[in-house]
Amino acid sequence: MRALVTSVYLFLYAPIALVVLFSFNAGRSASEFTGFSTIWYGKALTNTFLITALQNSLLIAFTSAGLAAVFGTMAALGMERLGPRGRAIFDGLFAAAIVVPGVVIGIATLVALVEVFSFVNPALASIWPGEKPPQLGLGYGSIVAAHGLFSLALVTMIVKARIASLGRDIVEASSDLYATPFTTFREIVLPQILPSVLAGFLLAFTFSFDDFIVAFFVAGSKTTLPIYVFASIRRGVTPEINAIATLVLVASLFLILTARTLMRDKKTHARE
Repeated sequence: MRALVTSVYLFLYAPIALVVLFSFNAGRSASEFTGFSTIWYGKALTNTFLITALQNSLLIAFTSAGLAAVFGTMAALGMERLGPRGRAIFDGLFAAAIVVPGVVIGIATLVALVEVFSFVNPALASIWPGEKPPQLGLGYGSIVAAHGLFSLALVTMIVKARIASLGRDIVEASSDLYATPFTTFREIVLPQILPSVLAGFLLAFTFSFDDFIVAFFVAGSKTTLPIYVFASIRRGVTPEINAIATLVLVASLFLILTARTLMRDKKTHARE
């Protein structure tokens, strides 16, 4: 049994270790280590196309994750006020949104956006006083909308599970003490669900930052980091690609450790 578990972990993490190792390769080959060097990190960090793609991914990820965290928390709070039948219906809808393949989400979102643009753009042209009316198209907004809607389901399910574990006792006790609903939410509910909201935000950020399939359909002329990496791999894998992957891995680990530290400090203050 121990050998099986070890084999599984090697299968999962050995390729990642190889990517990190070959990111320090002095040669241009991605499969033959000829010496230790950090030259490819310098090339990656001075690549203007890479920096632009990274900025796009960070902007999209922060925006979509923030919207998903806010509206997902609101949806989770609203679902707690529904009856058992209504709650079961929305649970099924959110679960379906999570399990639907990314390629289906990408195609469906693209078709929906094209239909919306074909209706809205002529309407804007008919009422716009100038010669060049604004035209809606694929870009930042379409990617944020696609990622935000999918991530909203993830945040809702995470926060909803936390709210269900709290029970109604503390909310009812706060109401008995003449606290307003907003005060109850701010002083009682929010501190209890904040770690779950943060976890949902980080999960949504990770999905948006790493997503290629959905973004590929709705990005238009914009290039995110996964799209840039995919386009670069089509020309051949180089140590520069390995360096990019290593930097993304280190940044992801830093975010996870920061979130764990914040949640641990939150629990410590709660006990005190």
